[in-house]
Amino acid sequence: MSISGAVMVPHPPIILPEIGRGEEKKIQATRDAYQKAMAFAASLRPETVIIASPHSVMYSDYFHVSPGVDAKGDFRRFRARNVRIEARYDYELVHTLCGICDRDDFPCGTMGERDPELDHGTMIPLYFLNQHLDPGSYQVVRIGLSGLPLTDHYRLGQKISEAVEKLGRRVVFIASGDLSHKLKKDGPYGLDENGPVYDEKIMDVMGRADFDELLDFDETFCERAAECGHRSFVMMAGALDGMAVRTHRLSHEGTFGVGYGVCTYQVTGEDQMRRFLDLWKEKKEKELMLRRSEEDIYVRLARKGVEYAVKKHRTLPDAEVFEFLNACGEPQEELLHRQAGAFVSIHKDGRLRGCIGTIGPTCSCIAKEIAQNALSASTRDPRFPAIRPSELDSLEITVDVLGDTEKISSPDQLDVRRYGVIVSKGRRRGLLLPNLDGVDTVEEQISIALQKAGLDTDEEDYQLERFEVVRHY
Repeated sequence: MSISGAVMVPHPPIILPEIGRGEEKKIQATRDAYQKAMAFAASLRPETVIIASPHSVMYSDYFHVSPGVDAKGDFRRFRARNVRIEARYDYELVHTLCGICDRDDFPCGTMGERDPELDHGTMIPLYFLNQHLDPGSYQVVRIGLSGLPLTDHYRLGQKISEAVEKLGRRVVFIASGDLSHKLKKDGPYGLDENGPVYDEKIMDVMGRADFDELLDFDETFCERAAECGHRSFVMMAGALDGMAVRTHRLSHEGTFGVGYGVCTYQVTGEDQMRRFLDLWKEKKEKELMLRRSEEDIYVRLARKGVEYAVKKHRTLPDAEVFEFLNACGEPQEELLHRQAGAFVSIHKDGRLRGCIGTIGPTCSCIAKEIAQNALSASTRDPRFPAIRPSELDSLEITVDVLGDTEKISSPDQLDVRRYGVIVSKGRRRGLLLPNLDGVDTVEEQISIALQKAGLDTDEEDYQLERFEVVRHY
């Protein structure tokens, strides 16, 4: 046996009549779709229901699976204390899944649950499911999301599928998650232009079940849209890896300024063409190879410095820097004879993996500056663990060479696309490069720079400087 089907559902507490007290009728299309989705899930006669919930225990670098034999919860937070949900956990499936993750050195387990009560992202789907299925007839596995990349959420889904097949369970997967929380100006979270775009895009992808496209969603875009279910959907996609599915898009609403989408997926057999993570990796490898073939000499030098630092744990020697540049056969006047500060930025799967640089020159030439900062960015950025040799082929690298800094008297003299900013007070200094994803205003730019300087964001008595950069790809 394997996973028989899956559903994508939201979890707004207001959808329950005990909480909505009439307001739930404003999202009647979602309520009707929810009933259809759970009737479908019940028709598959699951022995176990696996729920991925963004409101369960969540860690930045670890997937949490709820331990124990059972759990319960109620909606007291939403003034409905008498609405209670209980769940019997499938301990055997949890144990099997964790064993597979241990085997593969994958960060998933049952440690660190401080609050065992069921969360509303789990209880609302079970509330509707229990209207179609005897709650005593099935067990539950509750899994939290993480701050790890989308690809790791997909991989966990694959491991869930492996555990299910190993035990021969009949399973339904519930991906619990709302869409954008920023669809309307008068909504509880306001409007962001990315919100409606996200909802349209995610409903298109989920309605077609082309799950490889889930991995292409930029994380900054998702953050701006303030979604909470994307990782649940990706985990579900991984659990359906290699399976043919019959898809039904049932509804989408944004009545209260938050997106609610409902879709169902019935497994109809195997389909090797739906190994989406493999397909996505192949596509990304081709894109990365193309970008690497177009890298300029600054980035190629930085990449050589990163590879040397990761393998040898020290800076690329001067002799190898000069040998590399001479072998390139290009004029290297600026690299060899100009001094300037430089930043080396490293990304992996679209996420920052390391970035360290120097505001002003600390070496006799830019080439040495790049080699030095390649070591720091790859092994000494305190925000990230040191880059591993196995990651080297998947890294994207850029180099920013800083121009001269100039003092300015007002934020009006800044432009987030053109100028980087330095804030300073006493011996504290914070720098932010220009033209960064997710930084759209001067106010945001200054606020981040203040934080980097260790200063309060409401600080007033500080000095501003600006600088331009030449960014190399």
